[in-house]
Amino acid sequence: MDTKPLRLFLALADSLHFGRAAESCHVSPSTLSRSIKLLEEELGVELFERDNRSVELTREGERFQAYARDTLTQWDLIRNSLLEDAKELHGEISVYCSVTASYSFLYQILRKFRRRYPRVEIKLHTGDPEHAIGHVLSGSEEISIAARPDTLNKGLAFRSIGITPLLFIAPLEPQEQIPHSLPFSRQQWQEIPLILSESGVARNRVNQWFSERGIKPRIYAQVAGNEAIVSMVSLGFGIGVVPRIVLDNSPLADKVRILEVKPELEPYEIGLFALEKKLRSPLINAFWSLP
Repeated sequence: MDTKPLRLFLALADSLHFGRAAESCHVSPSTLSRSIKLLEEELGVELFERDNRSVELTREGERFQAYARDTLTQWDLIRNSLLEDAKELHGEISVYCSVTASYSFLYQILRKFRRRYPRVEIKLHTGDPEHAIGHVLSGSEEISIAARPDTLNKGLAFRSIGITPLLFIAPLEPQEQIPHSLPFSRQQWQEIPLILSESGVARNRVNQWFSERGIKPRIYAQVAGNEAIVSMVSLGFGIGVVPRIVLDNSPLADKVRILEVKPELEPYEIGLFALEKKLRSPLINAFWSLP
């Protein structure tokens, strides 16, 4: 069975944005558009109302969305049930994570999995960790690695694989706008340029830390990707906050210094994410249950 049209449809139905949906499915927007058009022609109805500025599901599209989700779930269950009966798992699992997570955590997982299930193919996609959970929720990826948010979406399963501290880092070389010794006064904190993540767990931790101290920080830059924060800090643009695993694996680690700020930021858990219903698949459960 070719389930790709259904997966493309669900990606667009969830994001309501051709560019984001195409990116999450690793196809071009024109390919996505053609697939949706063919699907609509085959069904004889319009699934989306679209113009130059917006995309919305039609009433028929909402009905088809429920069908598509159920169909893909049932297909995955029966396919993997048959594979399990064959006594040897084979097939494909899609995994999404950041580049840092791929060699900090995924390497050991894949080494064990490959040894135990040599006929299972892993489709690995890397990118911004802030999109990891969204890819699982939309169904475009089956498993992702990311930081655990304070609250989990309904139907989302999480398995912890590690804990990493969050660190304040500063340029190694003295900078006029950054005091060289701690503790910083409240006024100094409000004058120091900060380089932070645009969103996500780390940003939430930092926002809470400053809020509890009544400090309104001066945000110099908001970036996607922790590696970019290390780079900007090493060049002297300001102080940043990154997980220790990012700093430990950064080629620029010797160009920055760790600030022993007290109290420390709350660390976060790194782990696997998958839809709970997908764990009924023997294939996905085998990956999920590795010791």
